[in-house]
Amino acid sequence: MNSKSVILITSIAISLSACTPASKHAEQVRANDSDRISVGKVQREIRVGMSSADVVAALGSPNIVTTDEQRREQWVYDKIATENVYSRSSGGVGALILYFPSVVLGGSGTTSASAGANSTQQRTLTVIIKFDKNHKVRDFAYHNSSF
Repeated sequence: MNSKSVILITSIAISLSACTPASKHAEQVRANDSDRISVGKVQREIRVGMSSADVVAALGSPNIVTTDEQRREQWVYDKIATENVYSRSSGGVGALILYFPSVVLGGSGTTSASAGANSTQQRTLTVIIKFDKNHKVRDFAYHNSSF
């Protein structure tokens, strides 16, 4: 392989390695909340007959507590998440000249590249847990949406 090819390949590798795709930036800023409420967590942990103390241990405190006509409690967990991700990457290579008395290897010039992305997503999760007169779960329902 001649030295011009080595220089060209090295220049391309350096310029490409400087650019990080937007998806990688999104991964780096995304929260990693292992104890947040999700549909999977509700399905896994909430069961008919469990105590209100166990529900609090699994999901935390509810946003709203109401009672029905028979004075039985209903708990509502209403969660809204907004994720706004902006990512921009840029990179480049400046002039690269290697000069030997008999041969000039390389040349002058600048190569640069940039990429960017912006994304906004909202998610909602509403969980309603109904208790009996003994403060045991008698029914529960949930609804989630993403837009």
